[in-house]
Amino acid sequence: MIINTNTNIRTTCFHCGEICNEPIVAEEKKFCCEGCKQVYLLLNENNLCNYYKLDSNPGIKAKGKFVSERFAYLDDEATKNNLAHFNSETQTNITFHLPQMHCSSCVFLLENLHRIEKGVIKSQTNFQRKEIFIIFNPQLIALRKVVELLAFIGYEPEIRSKDTINKKTITFDKKRIYKIGIAGFCFANIMMLSFPEYFSAGHIEQRGLKETFTWLILFLSLPVLFFSASDFFVSAWKSMRQKVINIDAPIALAIVVTFTRSYYEIISGTGSGYLDSGTGIVFFMLIGRWFQNKTYDSFSFDKDYRSYFPLGATVISGNVEKNIPITQLKKGDRIILRNEEMVPADAILLSGDANIDYSFVSGENTPVPKSNGDMIFAGGKQSGCAIELQIIKDVSQSYITQLWNNDIFNIKKNTERSFIHPWSRYFTLVLFSIATIATLFWFFTDSSKVLPVLTSVLIVACPCSLLLSATFTYGNMLRIFGKNKLYLKNASVIESMAKIKSIVFDKTGTITQNKATSIEYEGTPLSERELYAIKIMAKQSSHPLSKNIAASFETIPDRKPVITYFKEFTGRGVKAIINDVDVKIGSFAFINEHKQHIESLDTGTHVHVAINDVHMGRYTISNQYRAGLQPLIKQLNVYYKMYVLSGDNDTEKNNLTKIFGKDVDIRFHQSPEQKLQYIQQLQKNGSGVLMLGDGLNDAGALMQSDVGIAVSDNSAQFSPACDAILNGENVQMLDKFLAYARSGKNIVTASFVLSILYNIVGLSFAVQAQLSPMVAAILMPASSISIVLLVTLLSSFIARQKGLK
Repeated sequence: MIINTNTNIRTTCFHCGEICNEPIVAEEKKFCCEGCKQVYLLLNENNLCNYYKLDSNPGIKAKGKFVSERFAYLDDEATKNNLAHFNSETQTNITFHLPQMHCSSCVFLLENLHRIEKGVIKSQTNFQRKEIFIIFNPQLIALRKVVELLAFIGYEPEIRSKDTINKKTITFDKKRIYKIGIAGFCFANIMMLSFPEYFSAGHIEQRGLKETFTWLILFLSLPVLFFSASDFFVSAWKSMRQKVINIDAPIALAIVVTFTRSYYEIISGTGSGYLDSGTGIVFFMLIGRWFQNKTYDSFSFDKDYRSYFPLGATVISGNVEKNIPITQLKKGDRIILRNEEMVPADAILLSGDANIDYSFVSGENTPVPKSNGDMIFAGGKQSGCAIELQIIKDVSQSYITQLWNNDIFNIKKNTERSFIHPWSRYFTLVLFSIATIATLFWFFTDSSKVLPVLTSVLIVACPCSLLLSATFTYGNMLRIFGKNKLYLKNASVIESMAKIKSIVFDKTGTITQNKATSIEYEGTPLSERELYAIKIMAKQSSHPLSKNIAASFETIPDRKPVITYFKEFTGRGVKAIINDVDVKIGSFAFINEHKQHIESLDTGTHVHVAINDVHMGRYTISNQYRAGLQPLIKQLNVYYKMYVLSGDNDTEKNNLTKIFGKDVDIRFHQSPEQKLQYIQQLQKNGSGVLMLGDGLNDAGALMQSDVGIAVSDNSAQFSPACDAILNGENVQMLDKFLAYARSGKNIVTASFVLSILYNIVGLSFAVQAQLSPMVAAILMPASSISIVLLVTLLSSFIARQKGLK
C-alpha cells in the first residue's frame, strides 16, 4: 500500500508538545486543547512560567482534566482518614503516586503548588518513586480540591483501593544510620589516637600521654560495642535459641574476645589493646550490610489485586450520579464506567457499547465486545464510550478476588541468606574446636601463652572477610543489575537466577510491546481520498482496532470532512459516507453480509475494507515484538529449556514458532490457574524455573516460579507480585543478566575459598604462638578489605565482559 505523504508544517502545543490539529491561541502561544491553555494561564498568573524554561514542552496533556464529580468520593470522611498519614484540624499530610512525573519541570511545578493554592503548606516530590508528599490546611482547601488541582495541571494521582488498607508509611531507618555513623566516628578517632602508639613502637616518652590516649580510646569504643554492634549479638543469640549457629555467632564472639582482651590490658596496664581493629571490624561489617540492604526500596515487589483497583466508582441513584469508594459498592448498585476505567466488581451490562480489555487479567490481547445482559468480570477495562453496569457480586467475592485467594500468595520465597550461611555452622564448630585444642595444648605446655593464643585464633579466624566478600559482591551486583534496569528484590534472587534451568515467557506485554501494533494492508491499492475516508471513520469509532488503524494514518493530512452518514454496529464494524465515499470496515462477515457461500477468513485481528460495497482488502493488526527478541532466544537456547504460556488467542502462533522454534512448547488460552499449574509441573521434574510476565493473570505463576520477573515499561507503575522488575526495553538483555548471575556465584565461591585459605594460614601461625593478638588484629581487617576490593573490582569487570553497564 502506498500512502502519499505530503510534507506539512505542523504546529505543536506550547504546553505539552503534541501536534495541534486546530490550534487554540492565547497570548501569542498555540495550544492543542482548552485544558493546556488553561494550565498555561494558571501558571502565568502565578509567575511559574520558569516551568517551561527547564525543559522544552514539559507539560502533560490536560484535556479532560477539568474539575468533575469523579473525585467526589474523596469527600467521604472515612476515605480521607484512611488515605492521610496525619490528620488534624489545621494540617493534613498525604502522599500521592504521580506516574506522569518525568522531568525537572514536573518537579519544579509540583513543589510550587503553594504558590498556586494558598491552602497548600508544602509539597515535596520523590522523583525516583514518582510520588509527591503534600501538607495542606483542610480549613482552607479540601482533599478533593487538592486532587482536582493536581488533575487540572496534568498530574492526576493514581489512587488505588490498597492505598486505604494497611498503609505502609515509608520510614527512614535512622537507627541503622546512627549505628554506622557512631561506629565510623569512633573508629576514625581511635585510629588517630593510636598513631602515637604505632609510630613509637609502644614507647611514648611524654609522661601520661600514652595513658590519656589509651583511656580515651576505651571510652570511644563503648558506644561501638554496646550500640553499633548490638545487631550481631542479637542475631547470634536468636540463632542459638533456635539451636542453630549462624555466621554472626563467630563474628559476635570475635568482637567480644577482642574488646574484652583490650579492656583487660588497658585496665590492668599490661598493654594498649586492639580496639582500633575491634571498632574497625564493626564499622566495616555495618557498611557491608547497609550496602546490601540498600536494595531499591523505591520498588514494590509484593502486591495484591487491591493495588490495581481504583478507589472510587460512579454510582447512579435516582438518575443522579454519585462517586463513592468501591468498598461501599454492593450487589444491585448501578454504576457508570467510562473509557479506560476498570470494572470494580463482577457486573451485568445494562446499556452502552462495551469493548472490554481483559489483557491484564486473562492475557487476551483483543478487546471483547459485550452486549446488553452479558456478564463482565472485575478487572477488565472499558474501551470506548461510557457504559452502564449493574453489580452482581461484592468486590470481595468477584472473580479477580478469588484468583488472588490461591495459597501461593501466602508463601515467602527468596528470603534465605547466601549459600555461605549454611557453611557457617561447620566453620564455627571447626573454629571452636581449634581454639579449644590450642588452649588446652598451651595450658599444659606454657600457661602464659594461653590467652594470647586463644585471642589470636579467634581474631584471625573471624569470618568477616568471608561474609563481607559475599555482601559486597552481591551488593555491587545488585547495583549493576539496577543500573541496567533489572531491579532485584534481594541478593538471594541472584543465587536463584544462577540455578535456573527453564524459562517460561508470557506473550502479551512481555515479549510484545504494550500498546504497540504492526499494521499491514493487503489488497487492492487505495487512493488518498479513500484512505482519508477510512481515517476519519476509524477515528470516530470506539473500537480499539479502529483506533489502531486511525493512528497509522498520521502522514495523511487533516482536512474538514463532510460526513453524511455514520453508524457503528457493535462487535461487527462501521459504515459511513464521508466526502461522498461509501466506506465499510469491520469483520469479514460484516463486509460480505449480503453475499452467499463466502468462507470467513477472520482470525480476530483482521479488519476488512469495502469501498462502494466492493471488498478491497484487509488490515492485519499483529503484535509488535520487542527489539532483539530473536537473538535473545537464540542465546538462551544454549543453556535453557523455554516455554511460552499466553492467555491470548493463537493468531500469533506462526510468528512465535519462527522466533522460538518448533521444539518449544507454546500454549494459548491459558488461564492464571493453568499457568501456575504448568510452573508447578516443571518444578516437580526438578527444574529451576524463571517466569517472565507482566499482567495480573501472571501473578500466581510469578509467585510459584523460583524467580518471577515482572516486565514493566514503567518500573514506577504497578506490576504483579514478583522477585524482580525488569524494564521492558531491556528484555533482550535477559541472557546477559543470567550469565552475570552465574558468574556472581563463582565470584563469591572464589572469595569463600580465598578467605578459607587466609584463615588456614593465619591459624597455623596463631596456634603455634607465632602470631600476636596485635598483629592478628591488624591483619584481619586488612585481609577483609583487600578481599572485598578484589571481589568488587572483579564483579564490575565481569559485568562489562557480559555486556552490562
